[in-house]
Amino acid sequence: MPARPKSIAIAAVALAVLLVGGWLAWHALSPSESPAPVAEEVNPTAIIYPDGAQAGKDIAAALAQAAREKKRVLLDFGGNWCGDCHVLEIYLHDPANRNLLQANYMLVPVNIGRYDENLDIAAKYGVPVSKGVPALAVLEPSGQVVYSQRNGEFEAMRTLDSASVTAFLLQWKG
Repeated sequence: MPARPKSIAIAAVALAVLLVGGWLAWHALSPSESPAPVAEEVNPTAIIYPDGAQAGKDIAAALAQAAREKKRVLLDFGGNWCGDCHVLEIYLHDPANRNLLQANYMLVPVNIGRYDENLDIAAKYGVPVSKGVPALAVLEPSGQVVYSQRNGEFEAMRTLDSASVTAFLLQWKG
């Protein structure tokens, strides 16, 4: 039985919408003509940030361990829904940065939920998460803030490369 012209037209429009939507999503990954190389590796369902209720305990434990190991504490404010946070996670643990991170920092992921959790902790360490995440703060083992990102420096992490994380880690390692 031949397809009706109206059915064919609806199917054609649906296909066009899907194709245009896919093209737009692909180009939204990066302002360049192709997506950042890391985009294929991002797993948006991965859990980077634990339950927000444990952030205070995690920070206290990291500060104690940092004092014992003579390291700084790196607070990573973000949310599991955040694609740029996933890119930062990949960059922090890629071969160029993994050893640098482990040798100099205690990393503490701090879950901000949907901008509704741990905002008091972000404010305490001078991180205005309203300017975007991921956002980082570096602390001495005493809890004193050495540095905090105040202008959403890594908010568009997908447009940066791993070398930007390397430079950050080198600059604030102490």
